[in-house]
Amino acid sequence: MNGAESLVRALVNAGVDVCFANPGTSEMHLVQAIDGVEKMRSVLCLFEGVCTGAADGYARVSGRPATTLLHLGPGLGNGIANLHNARRAATPLINLVGNHALYHVDFDAPLTSDIDTLARNVSSWIKSDSTAASLSRDGMQALCSAMQPRPGSAGQVSTLIIPADACWLEAQQVASATAVPERESVTLQQVEQVAEHIDDRSLILLDKQGLDLAARFSAARIAAKLGCRIAMVTFPARVEGGPGTPLVERLPYFPEHVLASLAGVRHIVLAGAEAPVSFFAYPESESLLVPEGCKVLELAGGHQDVVGALAQLEALLGALDEKPKCYQRQSVDIPQGGLSTAKVARILASQMPEKSIFCGDSGGGGAVYEPAQTAAAHTWLNLTGGSIGQGGPVSIGAAIAAPDARVFALLGDGASMYTNQAFWTQARESLNVTTIIFNNQRYGILETEYRRLGVNEIGERAGSLFSLADPEIDFVGLAASMGVPGRRATNCESFSGALEESLAQSGPFLIEAFV
Repeated sequence: MNGAESLVRALVNAGVDVCFANPGTSEMHLVQAIDGVEKMRSVLCLFEGVCTGAADGYARVSGRPATTLLHLGPGLGNGIANLHNARRAATPLINLVGNHALYHVDFDAPLTSDIDTLARNVSSWIKSDSTAASLSRDGMQALCSAMQPRPGSAGQVSTLIIPADACWLEAQQVASATAVPERESVTLQQVEQVAEHIDDRSLILLDKQGLDLAARFSAARIAAKLGCRIAMVTFPARVEGGPGTPLVERLPYFPEHVLASLAGVRHIVLAGAEAPVSFFAYPESESLLVPEGCKVLELAGGHQDVVGALAQLEALLGALDEKPKCYQRQSVDIPQGGLSTAKVARILASQMPEKSIFCGDSGGGGAVYEPAQTAAAHTWLNLTGGSIGQGGPVSIGAAIAAPDARVFALLGDGASMYTNQAFWTQARESLNVTTIIFNNQRYGILETEYRRLGVNEIGERAGSLFSLADPEIDFVGLAASMGVPGRRATNCESFSGALEESLAQSGPFLIEAFV
C-alpha cells in the first residue's frame, strides 16, 4: 500500500466517497488509488471551477464533504472562484492538490508555484508537507477541520497539498477518523440579554444554522408572540422552502433598499448572521446597513449552536405554544404570450416537482424564489460569494447527492459561459439537471451597476462590454455538442412545452429562454 491508497481508504472509511477530479501528472498515484478503492466515486470535470462548484453543491445537499482532485497551483487557481463561494457558504469541502515531490521543488520546474499562498485565500486549514506515513492521518485532520464551523467568513474548506513522493512511497497504516467537536453553545446570559431587549420593533436576522427549519420555526413562533419581524440574509447558502415552511423575509440586494426595509427597526438580533453590509461601496452610501439609532444584538454566531439558542430564547419568551405564520399552497396562473423573467418564474413554479432543488447564479433565476414558496417543497442553493459561474457546477454536486430529485440550474447567459463545461459532466453522469438560461444577450447586472454610478448614457464602447449579442451564442447547439439536449423558448407556450419535455425524461436538459 502506498501513501495515496492509504489516504483514499481513510477518506472512504470516514464517509467521504465522492471525488470531483481534474487530475494531472502529479496526481496519477491518487488516480490509481481511486481506481483501486471501489467505494470512491470519481466524477471527471473538464475545468477545475466545475470541480470545486460541484463539491460545494454536493456538500450543501448531503451535509458531508466531497473532495476535489486538482493539479498543482494552476489547477487550484482555476478552481478558486467557486471555492470563494464555498467559503462564504461555510461548505465543508476537502481539496486534494497535487504537488511536485518536495525534493523537486527547488529546481523550479515549469509548474512550480506557491500553492500555499493560493490556498490561503479560500482555506481554513492547509497542510503541504505530508509524507507517505502521515498522509492518511493528515487527510483525517482535513476532514475534521472541514466539519468544524468557524466564526465569520473563515469557511470550512480544507486544502491538503500532497507531494508526489508522499503518494508513491510505502505506507503502513490507514488512519481512523477523529471525532468532530460539537458546535459551541451560547451562554444563558447571552440569551437572557437578547430576551430583555427584543420587542415588536425588532428584526431577527438568520443565516448559517439559523436557516435550518427548526431555527426558523423557533424564530417564527417568537415573531408570533412579540409581533417582531424575521428575515434571512440576501444570499443564504441553503434554504428549505415551500408550503408549510415559516414566512421569512429576505433582505434586498441594493443598500438603499436594505435600509428602507429596516426603517423603524430598533434592534437587529443576529442568529447565525453578521450585521448587514452593502455588497459594494457606492459614492455617498454607507457600508454598514444598520439604521441610525438601531442596536445590533448577537444571539449566536454562525459557528455556534443557533438552533439551540433560538429554542432557549423561544422558551424564555413563552412562545412555545404560538402558531407560526407559514406559506400556504396556492395555484399559479399560467401566463401567456411573450416571455419575461417573471413569466418564466411563474411557469416554473406551476410545473416544478415536489422536492426540486434550485441552484442559483446571476441572472433572472432569483425571480423563481417567491412563487416557489407557495408551489411545492424544494431546496434553494444560492450564489453566496458573488463569484458567478456557480449554478451549473453546483447543480452537478446537488444531483449526485440527491439522484431522485429534479435539479434546476438557473443561469444568466453571461454566467453560464464561465463554466459551460458543466454540461459535459451532466451528460456523462446522466444527471437529472434542467438548466434554464435567462437569455437577454447582455450582462444585465453590469449595465444596472454602471447606471447606479450616475452614468445617464452608456457609450458605444462601454455598451459593447455589456453586450453578448455579437456574435449571438447558440446555447442549444453548445449544450448539444456536449451531449445535453435542449430547446429554445421565445414565448410562454414554447417554454412550458420545453419544461414538460424536460420533466418527462431522465437526464440533463437545457431550456434557452429569451427574456
